[in-house]
Amino acid sequence: FYDSNKDGIGDINGVISKLDYINDGNDKTDTDLGFNGIWLMPIMPSTTYHKYDVTDYCDIDPQYGTMEDFKKLVEECHKRGIDLIIDLVFNHTSAKHPWFLEAVSYLESLEEGQEPDLEECPYAGNYHFTSKYNGSDTYYKAGDSKWYYEGVFWDQMPDLALDNDKVRKEIEDVAKFWLDLGVDGFRLDAAKEYYSGETKKNVEVLQWFTDYVKSVKEDAYIVAEVWEEKSNIAAYYESGIPSLFNFPLAMHNGLIINSVRKLGTSTAKNFGKELLNIYEQYGTGNPEFIDAPFLSNHDTTRISAGCINNEDQMKMSAGVLLTLNGSPYVYYGEEIGMNSMGSKDENKRLPMEWSAVDATGITSPPPGADEVEQKFKPLDEQMKDPRSIYHYYKRAIRIRNENPEIARGEMSIIEELCTKDISAIKKIYEGSEIIILYNMNEEEARVPLKKAGLTNLNIRGYLTVDGREAILSEGMITMPKYSIVVLK
Repeated sequence: FYDSNKDGIGDINGVISKLDYINDGNDKTDTDLGFNGIWLMPIMPSTTYHKYDVTDYCDIDPQYGTMEDFKKLVEECHKRGIDLIIDLVFNHTSAKHPWFLEAVSYLESLEEGQEPDLEECPYAGNYHFTSKYNGSDTYYKAGDSKWYYEGVFWDQMPDLALDNDKVRKEIEDVAKFWLDLGVDGFRLDAAKEYYSGETKKNVEVLQWFTDYVKSVKEDAYIVAEVWEEKSNIAAYYESGIPSLFNFPLAMHNGLIINSVRKLGTSTAKNFGKELLNIYEQYGTGNPEFIDAPFLSNHDTTRISAGCINNEDQMKMSAGVLLTLNGSPYVYYGEEIGMNSMGSKDENKRLPMEWSAVDATGITSPPPGADEVEQKFKPLDEQMKDPRSIYHYYKRAIRIRNENPEIARGEMSIIEELCTKDISAIKKIYEGSEIIILYNMNEEEARVPLKKAGLTNLNIRGYLTVDGREAILSEGMITMPKYSIVVLK
């Protein structure tokens, strides 16, 4: 994101220096984007650039800074009204984690046929070790021993035995350590792989972890990665976890981009119905759920690829995302339309494009990343263009923050106004009602509000891709191409 010490690697002090870009904490200024939360991908010591193989759960990777730097980040975030959640990876550790190294060393010392004694080496119970290798490609030899261990993602990421009470106690201690430092919650990695293919057991793990975290900090926020279809995600909500990432809405083949681009049988009318159906399913699992919609993340291609660099459709997709219920997530760089390429993870995690002429703070690409052409201008140039992608995001976030009904309202469909191009949604929060209209088409549309018995409404805000105005006159609203209008 931003490099503070010129070593080419983004760091905690770099994030601190750019907090005012995210949210300066001053409602009277208009210099920030207006986000009120940050999710940091793994910051703990690790052997890789991505840090998803943790070697120490209670420290900061020296590439990113120190624990003092992190404490300062927490303080500076909270000063600005920004909540901070951190990635917590406990499906697996690094193969260089002291627990694993000690366990393997102990197994190497055993005689053939001798079973491990967990009194002698408790860490031998922290992982899925077996002496009966069955040829599975997710099991690997444990050093020079006769034992094998499970590593679903990689041989350098041995899976933790989450049914072991001692492992759970270790994880609880880790969670408390970070909560005591002031973090506001956690993003849980790979939650459906805790027990791959065993939803009920995974749900139990999430329930245990959620209950523990809430016992330490009642208002802590937890969001988990469950890369599944809506019915499976609904099952995971039975754990009581506040949020799960809404994968069915996301990426090039998700509901948002499909609807905006009119792919397959997608229409604006079906968008509202499908969205409501998703919410109803999730609500059966946890009536208090907070949706976590997104367009792209560090594991997916960016929306520039999903929309084939069509700027209007990219903006419209962002506008849809930022008018949804819950807590939407925006991957850094989406606010300026950054490009990714292909399936390599490194190409999805490229340096933030702050400027083409000033290299200050711009990081080096991850090792192994390809040269990726950026089709859209860097931030400093977009800030000067009122019709840029950046300014579209900024306006969308402001409208969202000014209308609490958007995030929290009870949603329903206004059937009379829905067409293949128009989606009409009503949201009610604490007795206050708003209407959101979406024109998911590259042509202007006129929407007769009286058809749905809607009168005495005013425009609270609108989003257009080209600067044209949305106009309300005598009960008829004229919506420019790819536009969103909020009425109250």
